[in-house]
Amino acid sequence: MKEFTLINSGIVCACGSKFAGYGKGMVINMLQYNRIIFVSESDTCRGPWAAAIMKNMHGMENVDIASKGTVSLFQEPANQKAVAVAKSNGIDIGDYQSEQLSYSDFSMETLLLVMSDSMKKKIYEDFAEAVNVYTIKEFVGEIGDVEVPYGGELADYGSCFEELHRLIDKIIEKLRNMA
Repeated sequence: MKEFTLINSGIVCACGSKFAGYGKGMVINMLQYNRIIFVSESDTCRGPWAAAIMKNMHGMENVDIASKGTVSLFQEPANQKAVAVAKSNGIDIGDYQSEQLSYSDFSMETLLLVMSDSMKKKIYEDFAEAVNVYTIKEFVGEIGDVEVPYGGELADYGSCFEELHRLIDKIIEKLRNMA
């Protein structure tokens, strides 16, 4: 297990993330994540893809993997182009219904992976209890956002799916190395 570094205003992990709510003089051990939530705006395309890709990976059976949205005010089905691209890659998200991110989704044992830096900032602004929130690319040491394919051609959706699959492979490798 890795330890966090104590600083005067709280705890900071080696990656630089600050964990509010932990006072001076405390050192905590990093727990292995037992829940991973992928967060996108509407939760009808990128988030459900990422969750479905990870659920289908070997070794992820004991991890609760979910997808949530930041603007999912009511349940919606997955985007039809997203369903088609997932199906062409052997993954069925046809019955998926979007779900709103909530206060109860945050804990030290939960990893939240978001699609963009602006989404990460908004989550930290909107949820005082937000911890362990990273962009997908940030978590694997890359720069940039996972772009929204909405409104694009089917090929644009396919490219986004492939990018997410590549990133999920890197996420799983990193999580295994953290254990």
